[in-house]
Amino acid sequence: MQLSTKLIHGGISEDPLTGAVSVPIYQTSTYRQKKLGQPGDFEYSRSGNPTRLALEELIAELEGGVKGFAFSSGLAAIHATLSLFQPGDHLILGDDVYGGTFRLLEKVFKPFGLSYTMVDSRELSQLENALTNHTKALYLETPSNPLLKIIDLEKSVVWAREHELITIVDNTFATPYLQQPLILGADIVLHSGTKYLGGHSDLVAGFATTNNESLAEKIAFYQNSIGGVLGPQDSWLLQRGIKTLAVRMEAHQRNAGILASYLAAHSGVAKVYYPGLADHPGHEVAARQMRGFGGMVAFELVDESRTAEFVESLKVITLAESLGGVESLIEVPAVMTHASIPQEKREASGIKEGLIRLSVGIEDITDLQTDLEQAFAAALREETAE
Repeated sequence: MQLSTKLIHGGISEDPLTGAVSVPIYQTSTYRQKKLGQPGDFEYSRSGNPTRLALEELIAELEGGVKGFAFSSGLAAIHATLSLFQPGDHLILGDDVYGGTFRLLEKVFKPFGLSYTMVDSRELSQLENALTNHTKALYLETPSNPLLKIIDLEKSVVWAREHELITIVDNTFATPYLQQPLILGADIVLHSGTKYLGGHSDLVAGFATTNNESLAEKIAFYQNSIGGVLGPQDSWLLQRGIKTLAVRMEAHQRNAGILASYLAAHSGVAKVYYPGLADHPGHEVAARQMRGFGGMVAFELVDESRTAEFVESLKVITLAESLGGVESLIEVPAVMTHASIPQEKREASGIKEGLIRLSVGIEDITDLQTDLEQAFAAALREETAE
């Protein structure tokens, strides 16, 4: 079965009781037990819910895992995954990870004894330099957030296995439609289901998936013990969103490729980050390990002092956090999604104060390009007026 078909028919795609082609929303907290101490498949909805199970089976199948886990947010999924480690353990982290991931490690896990080192994870030499006797995992994003760095997953996994490390990959930007890290050898894959998987900016969710039975058992324990599970209503919405992932991702990346080329040729733009551009340093790796280049573009203006005027002048493209919805969203990471990372760390990793991140939606490309053009003109008028 091809992946685009699995998106629709994978996992538990219909109600086994009635044959309904949409799994029902089991809006219940608990389940009748016929005999004392002998619960059925479900006993309490924190531990398991039929609607959530259908979604979890689907994400596991899409990623090539043995088990999937749905959480109330992407950070809840990351929290449960990081709970696998003990005080004194050390992780190696990409240097431009999502700001919420950094905050969770720095403010929540570090005080309990978990340590980490942030490096440019594209370079195996930097991974080697960061390695300690206590290192237990390699945590990667590819494409990374927000600089669209591309990590060679096969090489990274080989290196991690040589050092007996767990490889964790945040696959939010690519989605399983474009990239399957478990198939490439990773141990755990994470997603913010809020983004492309949901696709409509109407829910908050997260996923963890693994192809390792032992890790699956441990993640299941932490999912149930910590309790940050996804509710049945959002589970149903998310499964519905995934059914259209293929057609949406094709539209996202088609528009993104056009806008990336447009921005790269614009006199007001200093630099564009998009792996689909031939001059992107990760272009060849992305072409090899991904089925497409995705819908995320980042760029810097020639005059970074005009960043606020530029993003505030947009009319079709919405100034807002998040990404992956059908509508185009734009943000400034240093002020918004990555503000929790100290400025010196942001700048060291290449996240400038004026960096702009654009989640390209599925609107008509002419409208998107026209909107960007009028925003450039507005920002230039501001400059001329001064």
